Amino acid sequence: MNVDGVPYRTIWRTESGAVAILDQTRLPHAFETVVLDDVEAAAHAISAMLVRGAPLIGATAAYGMALAMERDSSDANLKAAHALLLATRPTAVNLRWALDAMTALLSPMAPSARAEAASAEAARLCDEDAAICEAIGDHGLPIIRGLHEMKNDTVNILTHCNAGWLATVDWGTAIAPIYKAFDAGLPVHVWVDETRPRNQGAGLTAWELGRHGVPHTVIVDNAGGHLMQQGLVDMVITGTDRTTAHGDVCNKIGTYLKALAAHDNGVPFYVALPSPTIDWTMASGRDVPIEERSGEEVSHLTGRTADGRIETIQITPEGSALGNPAFDVTPARLVTALVTERGVCDASPEGLAGLFPEFARAA
Repeated sequence: MNVDGVPYRTIWRTESGAVAILDQTRLPHAFETVVLDDVEAAAHAISAMLVRGAPLIGATAAYGMALAMERDSSDANLKAAHALLLATRPTAVNLRWALDAMTALLSPMAPSARAEAASAEAARLCDEDAAICEAIGDHGLPIIRGLHEMKNDTVNILTHCNAGWLATVDWGTAIAPIYKAFDAGLPVHVWVDETRPRNQGAGLTAWELGRHGVPHTVIVDNAGGHLMQQGLVDMVITGTDRTTAHGDVCNKIGTYLKALAAHDNGVPFYVALPSPTIDWTMASGRDVPIEERSGEEVSHLTGRTADGRIETIQITPEGSALGNPAFDVTPARLVTALVTERGVCDASPEGLAGLFPEFARAA
């Protein structure tokens, strides 16, 4: 996608062969890249959220495995790298998917062949993710076009957290249909809720939409229901870090509340996802492990002061207990439809099996 007219991906090999990423902890106030020199750096980038978003976490893990093999391609190091990277984030299923795919490819190989094969496979997985996300955009575009034709006016779309190209290798999941609609000339406007506690809507989604030229308005998290009551939201679309085989979706904390408000106001609620985000081994969202992150994300905010300095401030009183569950689960009954790279389906076992029969049969 474009940043002030220049195309970027979120992770890439440099001309010297290093792995580079955009440091998303520095956005929106600074646009900086970081070079990952080894598997430990890749693990840190995932756990410290220099990269985030289920697809990009998987891509970074794949390159982490490649970096590990370039240093030491032994069986022991292959196993150690898998364990190190798997421990970084517990909720996003793409992490496990990418690591298992890399291990399945590399394990039967002679150690001498692993480094080259790992690098090529990581690059292939990144290209595949970009193609999957663009296909999600293609399948979501008719939904937005249909709403525009029905109202003959700007389509107002509410989204939560960041499910744009910053959360993937390119294009994004929930934001991909919006980019497709905007690029096709359809009038769209995006309500971007701030998404506390890390403000990934206000800081990331707003930043990337602005750089691409998409009209948008940043709102506080709790404004979404009010806007729906006022008829100012035509659809909600979010991403997901894990979708169960029965269609429950786990996404950034606060998604469930948006789904409840949408249901109460008759606003369609869509979830966009690449197939690697589907956990075919899990039926119920109640079984998804919910990551509990540092309370400092709740108690502190970082921003730019009037004189241009980047400062972190504390907003809670000393001694208050802090809770920070990073995700919640929206039950399938609240989801209008799932938008995937193979098309749009009901959030149900039958809907998912219709698009992905080979995975459903193996589950």
